[in-house]
This record gives sequence, structure tokens and C-alpha cells, in this order.
Amino acid sequence: MNENPPVSIALEELGVPHKIFRHENPVTSFEQAAGERGQRTSQVVRSILFRIAEDEFVMVLIAGSAQISWKILRKYLGRSRITMATEEEVFSVTGYRVGAVGPFGLLNQLKVLIDPSVTGEEEISIGSGMRNTAIILKSADLHHALKNSDVVSLTETES
Repeated sequence: MNENPPVSIALEELGVPHKIFRHENPVTSFEQAAGERGQRTSQVVRSILFRIAEDEFVMVLIAGSAQISWKILRKYLGRSRITMATEEEVFSVTGYRVGAVGPFGLLNQLKVLIDPSVTGEEEISIGSGMRNTAIILKSADLHHALKNSDVVSLTETES
């Protein structure tokens, strides 16, 4: 199986330079993924889908093990109730399985929010649309390619 993953195909169409990384064994942890890619966990970007209303979703990109503040996200979106999308919703909205989601080549157009943790690293990796495969690219290229995204701090800051 040597076909290019859907996120790579979408990036090629956008003219965004990137590399495909294929894991030799199934990925079972965030740390394993980073280690095999020769990256720190802060370079691994998670694409998390939230349901903000009936049939309305938003994707949040966040790096490493940082946790999204539900309070900050609700306030930013102006919604009192949001939930994480179910595995079925993730697949029906993005076309990708949980663990392989990336912000390109999606089935449906989505609003994408980028936490500043994503742009804090020069090189990052994102989901490719295929399990055990990642896309490695520059964070500036990701941000540039996601033209309609907003960079918004969604983590609690320690005071």
C-alpha cells in the first residue's frame, strides 16, 4: 500500500511542501508517534473536532499534550454548550477516522481554530487521513494554507 494519503494530495493541490511519514508499526501513543518521527511531542499536532450545534462543527488544532480549555472555547465561539464529536461524527464530517484526522482534504468545509502552540514549532506533523501515517510540514506553511483559520489561544495560562 503505497498510495498517497488524502491530506498529502490536498496539500499537493495547494502547492504546500511536505513529507509523508509512514510508521512501521501501529501507533499506540502520542509519545511513540513523536519519537518515531524524530520529533518532540510539542511538534505533533492534534486535530480535534467539536460539535457546536446540530450539524455544526469546528476543528481545533493543538500541539503536544496541551489541553483545550472548554471555558475559553465556549466563550470564543459564543456557545454555552459544545461537545467533542463522536467517532461516527468525526468520520461523517471529515471522512477520516479518529487518530488520522488532518485539516485538509475534508469531506465538509470546516472552521479551523489554531492554538498558538501549533505555530510555536518550526516543523510539525499532522494527521494524513490514513492510520499510522503522518504529514510533516512547516507550521508557517500550515497556517498559510489554512487561509480562513483563526489563531486563538485555547489553553489556560498559568498565573
